[in-house]
Amino acid sequence: MKNIKHHLIFIFFLWQFFPAPVQAQSDTIVIDEVVAVVGKNYILSSDIENQYLQMRMQGGIKGTESDMKCEILENLLFEKLMLHQAAIDSIEITPDQVSSELDRRMRYFISQFGSQEKLESYYGKSILEFKDELSSVIADQLLVGRVQENITQNTQVSPSDVKRFFKDIPKDSIPLISSVVEVAQIVKKPPISFQEKFEVKERLNKLRERVINGESFEALAVLYSEDPGSAKQGGDIGLHGRGELYPEFEAVAFKLNPGDVSQIVETEAGFHIIQGIERRGEFMRVRHILIRPKVSPVELAEARNYLDSIANLIRKDSISFEDAVPKFSTDPSKNNGGLLINPNTGSAQWPVDQLDPKVFFVIDKLEIGELSTPVLMQDEKGEEAYRLLYLKKRTQPHRANLEEDYNEIQDWALQQKKQSDMVNWIAKNSKRTYIKVNGKYADCNFEQSWK
Repeated sequence: MKNIKHHLIFIFFLWQFFPAPVQAQSDTIVIDEVVAVVGKNYILSSDIENQYLQMRMQGGIKGTESDMKCEILENLLFEKLMLHQAAIDSIEITPDQVSSELDRRMRYFISQFGSQEKLESYYGKSILEFKDELSSVIADQLLVGRVQENITQNTQVSPSDVKRFFKDIPKDSIPLISSVVEVAQIVKKPPISFQEKFEVKERLNKLRERVINGESFEALAVLYSEDPGSAKQGGDIGLHGRGELYPEFEAVAFKLNPGDVSQIVETEAGFHIIQGIERRGEFMRVRHILIRPKVSPVELAEARNYLDSIANLIRKDSISFEDAVPKFSTDPSKNNGGLLINPNTGSAQWPVDQLDPKVFFVIDKLEIGELSTPVLMQDEKGEEAYRLLYLKKRTQPHRANLEEDYNEIQDWALQQKKQSDMVNWIAKNSKRTYIKVNGKYADCNFEQSWK
């Protein structure tokens, strides 16, 4: 099953997206050849060589060259078999889906290189040339993904399956589970006054006038912008496509010509003025100055006192924490009992090493069922508020067991079942599909029978 696991990652491996050219090791001219056929799909010797070279450049080579190339070929056989199935099932990928995925990956690679110019310079190709060359590659990858989803979409595990899976794990191989906590909160976020918003707009209007009168937008951004990610770059946010930024920001930014300065734009982050830098097809580049309205110290102190009184009511059992959350919290988390949700798992369980350190240092001193004093916090918008933290659960580091770690073990069992379903599907479909492996690769020690 090792190769199946590798394959699920390999075919979506992002650097396959930019294959490195195969460099000749001598003056010998090698003629490309078909090394395998799956249905109407074929695999070329160069397909294997390119991927092997790319893996070698990335330090991903394990084992001999011959073994690695056989493994690459088997990955490609999996891919071609699923493309064959996609044709049988009449699965189609629309040009819009391909374009959207191309844009997403291009944005990723641009962010890795730092700019579109550096990416284009490194590969000697424009973004449009990349898209033209790689659209068919992306279409195939999306088709393969759809087939994989179809194969495993109904895969489920019962409680007895989970228990059997866990029982079959050798005792010395049972994973060690770190300490896990569940934390809930009651938040009091003071309102930002109309006067504060008015004063922020006045400051931005004055900065805008200074730019119109000839001062450098970049210099003013360094001095006054409250966006830590772009202020040091003179407000430059880099190249972005549609759907990546706040809608209100994008609606203005995409209309700006180079040098134009916008009126004030309000988003969830605060208030901005924006200056156009350039437009490149579907991408735009601007700089901005952000100023966030602040909560007054008086209102912040009132929020702290308010939560202090709520905490006293809970400690005196005048109201339960569970009842106090929807009644007093101003945070959206009040709709799920105040629980802090781990974005990595979508659950309320947090390994302690994944917690915000500011949260960890507070709850580390609490007993289960104990409430903290009001703690200063910043929400996702960077606005200050106070909150009470409540420790609902804490486990000690331990070997995984069904009583404490059922959900995690269930996920392990499900992944194994999906992998098993994939193996069974391949074994079944490879027998009824025309498959031929030629030349030196015919002697590969594959995990599946492809002959």
